[in-house]
Amino acid sequence: MIKLAANLSMLFQEVPFLQRFAAARAAGFRGVEFLFPYQWEPHELQTSLVENGLEQVLFNMPPGNWDAGDRGLACLPTRQQEFRDGVIEAIKYAQAMGTPRLHCMAGIAPQGADRAELLETFVGNLKFAAGECAKFGLVLMVEPINPYDVPGYFLNTSSQALEVMSAVAAENLRLQYDIYHMHRMGDDMPAVISKTIHQIGHFQIAGHPGRHEPDNGEVPYQEVLETIGRLDFSGWIGCEYLPANSTQSGLGWASALLKN
Repeated sequence: MIKLAANLSMLFQEVPFLQRFAAARAAGFRGVEFLFPYQWEPHELQTSLVENGLEQVLFNMPPGNWDAGDRGLACLPTRQQEFRDGVIEAIKYAQAMGTPRLHCMAGIAPQGADRAELLETFVGNLKFAAGECAKFGLVLMVEPINPYDVPGYFLNTSSQALEVMSAVAAENLRLQYDIYHMHRMGDDMPAVISKTIHQIGHFQIAGHPGRHEPDNGEVPYQEVLETIGRLDFSGWIGCEYLPANSTQSGLGWASALLKN
């Protein structure tokens, strides 16, 4: 059964963040995700989840200084302690909210850096993060992100991600497969998903161009959803898109799924 989670960093921006939990529940969502929880206290977020009967399915580990351009720290040799401190912080929030999955952002490769050194750092940091997550029964996620939206991002393709996962060799490490990003990277998505479904722990979806609703543009979202459904995937699909107009007016594509 397809399960959709509302990404509260992108959807329901018509209201302040803590009000988006109620808006998501009223629209029919049973699960939510967002980018980062760290500007709120864990109990505030947990209260919003409980009051609205929602499951928090995913969020990102601390990315570094987002406003300064950081998009994760995991590949950066000079910031390993900061990365490891962020892992511990993320686990604290995950425990408070009952969140089972944490996404570790790879980071942007410094210009002229030795990619072999960055890869070694990335693998080592993922081993540390997977080990810490395993202590609490958490699943660690890695997500390839296209370089058009995030220039210089270290991890761009599903094949690269799978190679990294093989090198880490952690039982609780899974692929976060973003349909928008992998469409932009040219994946034959139904084929790749069918082949790697047992290594995928979470999906995200958006249309292209514009990163709006999935039914807005060229992404073959119906075929992809049919593939996921046929494979009996038990996880969630995060609706990580920017509504073209209001959130509610753009949910027609998901109406049947949100009634399940």
